[in-house]
Amino acid sequence: MPTPSESKWRLRGVRVVHAGELDLNTPQTPGMNRAAAITNARAGAEKLWAGTVVIHPKAKTGAHHHGALESVIYVVTGRARMRWGDRLEFTAEAGPGDFIYVPPYVPHQEINASDDEPLSCVVVRSGQEPVVVNLDLPNEEPNPEQVHWVDNIHPEPKA
Repeated sequence: MPTPSESKWRLRGVRVVHAGELDLNTPQTPGMNRAAAITNARAGAEKLWAGTVVIHPKAKTGAHHHGALESVIYVVTGRARMRWGDRLEFTAEAGPGDFIYVPPYVPHQEINASDDEPLSCVVVRSGQEPVVVNLDLPNEEPNPEQVHWVDNIHPEPKA
């Protein structure tokens, strides 16, 4: 007979969401396919949302932000080109194994930088709210500034 502690953890402990069980019923942005894995309904998560994103070759998302939520994107396969800013005037690229941090309210756009390989990523957000605010940015910067800066420990390379 299990102890009270074992019974508690059996029902409120670790959850596994298998690849074929992802939830496609999540807010979408044109140009990408989001699928939720870790949510309150699926896993009992209270403070996190996690899922996958696939962007097809040559595709890009519409400009959007996620309100007050912080996002972390982990690139599994492919090459991600991120644009951000009020006019998407900044850009940086990331490849397999790289992490991308998107602060709250930052207008951004994900672009698959490959002409023939899908871009596959894992996304984690700091809250359960399904916030996706799609934006219409009529004055996008045609030549965004390349940003190499990463953090205070690894400053931008000198030109």
